[in-house]
Amino acid sequence: MSNPAAAVLAVMPLHTISEVYGESGLRDRLLLEIAELPDMERLVAALDLAADLHREDRYGREPYLNHLLRVAIRIISHYEVHDPDVVAAGLLHDSVEDHAAELAADRTGPAAPAALRELTERFGKRVADLVAAVTNPEPDPSIDRQAQYREHVAANLDGDPWARIIKLSDFTDNGVGILYATGPAMPKLAAKYRPLTEVYRELVNRPDTPLADHVRQHILGQLDRADKRFNAILARD
Repeated sequence: MSNPAAAVLAVMPLHTISEVYGESGLRDRLLLEIAELPDMERLVAALDLAADLHREDRYGREPYLNHLLRVAIRIISHYEVHDPDVVAAGLLHDSVEDHAAELAADRTGPAAPAALRELTERFGKRVADLVAAVTNPEPDPSIDRQAQYREHVAANLDGDPWARIIKLSDFTDNGVGILYATGPAMPKLAAKYRPLTEVYRELVNRPDTPLADHVRQHILGQLDRADKRFNAILARD
């Protein structure tokens, strides 16, 4: 390990790793988590692609890759999901939404479908389908943007239990981690995310959501914590 001892990294909260050890610590934690998973080489390739696509992106005051790393680590460590397709899609969940043209490269046709074809060739159809399920649509100017976002989340996750896993980890990282966002962004993000916690509670509690009961309770507790943070931020604004 290049940073702290593996035993310490393995039990350290993810945002603490981010604050103390940064991207290198999160990379080390992910490598610990995927060491026993099948198809580790494909997961490392997904990490490398995510790092390349998001190399200039920021997530508040940190590299955007930190967010993607935490999403993938949480899926394995906190949600106890060891499916390499789901983990790979967690690492790549914003690749089409944020970098479709770069990912599509020289492929013909619209960027997003071409980018998904690229993901299919590199990582398999299931990974590409999971990424597609959690990719937000282009904004429709005739519809309130936040309403469109909520409708998209509810509709796309309704019939895709495994995509729920990715989106729950993404939302948890955004919601519980909102205090790590830059100050001016907090009220906007809190207003965007607060209406979604009930949607996610309902999805967590669905019988077909592939999570153990104790994991469901953990996630519900995280959603409660996120709600408290959203309310505190919006009350102050």
